[in-house]
Amino acid sequence: MSTVENSALPHQDPAQRLAAVWHRIDQAQAASDRPAGSVKLLAVSKTFPIEAVDAIAACGQKAFGENYAQEGVDKASARPDLEWHFIGPIQSNKTRSIAEHFSWVHTIDRLKIAERLSAQRPADLPPLQVCVQVNVSGENSKSGCAPDEALALCQAIVQLPKLQLRGLMAIPEATKDTTTQHRQFATLRELQTHINQHGLSLDTLSMGMSDDLEAAISEGSTLVRVGSAIFGQRTYTNSDGASA
Repeated sequence: MSTVENSALPHQDPAQRLAAVWHRIDQAQAASDRPAGSVKLLAVSKTFPIEAVDAIAACGQKAFGENYAQEGVDKASARPDLEWHFIGPIQSNKTRSIAEHFSWVHTIDRLKIAERLSAQRPADLPPLQVCVQVNVSGENSKSGCAPDEALALCQAIVQLPKLQLRGLMAIPEATKDTTTQHRQFATLRELQTHINQHGLSLDTLSMGMSDDLEAAISEGSTLVRVGSAIFGQRTYTNSDGASA
């Protein structure tokens, strides 16, 4: 895990920051002729203390995303009343703790990880809601299966007990070019349609973050993962992938 320095957004309290994000979501839904409430907001709280989670939760936010297993487990244990999503790369030795403490996992990119999550999901908990992560940009630095591997992986996952396959997730190339943003998000949407045409029922597209949620919503996102616009900027001392 990288060392970070977190800085709160100036002159705004948690309620204002959260309201500003919801305003962007509502505007994007309206601009795309999508009904209100068609997009869910996941507040990405990685690296921020539980007190920051408490402040946003007090404003009505219930779903939170974590990238690091132990940090996420600690927060989920402290606030079991909230809905916790795991959205980071999954190491084999972390699957048990993830299966035991999270409600959703967005980042399954190989069958071995899905099989371990299924086997280690406690019997007294409801099925783990999962998404397959797809590398839509083709970057070597990004996790995710190739688009042409996604159908077979989805077909295998739906056979596993204690998992409920919900959809697809992507972390596209970070860019300010809206044409590129739209193209990458459209790739995931078209892949969802292709997979559903083969008899599956994927209802979730987990795509869009602080800098590109409008493009994601216009291309069909049902869940945006927003961190910095809610909690403030993270300054990493070494490379740690895309910001949320």
